[in-house]
Amino acid sequence: MKDIITDNRRLKIMRRQLTAIIEKEDDGYVSFCPEYDIASQGDTVEEAHKNLQEALELFFETASPQEIQSRYHGEIYITRMDVAFG
Repeated sequence: MKDIITDNRRLKIMRRQLTAIIEKEDDGYVSFCPEYDIASQGDTVEEAHKNLQEALELFFETASPQEIQSRYHGEIYITRMDVAFG
């Protein structure tokens, strides 16, 4: 947590590492944060990533602490696996 002083007010800025899953879809990219079920999109991977970050920041600025807590999925596992078919 970091203190930032702005307009003579002290704000607490918290940082958290979250997951961004980005996949190609049609002519663009869809980005998704599974910890909070928040998605965005963009024309490039970088734009989809930036837009997801902005969507998450807006969510944290506007959501109540109760909503933030209730939407949080704490254990997210992303892995690859081999599946036999054919």
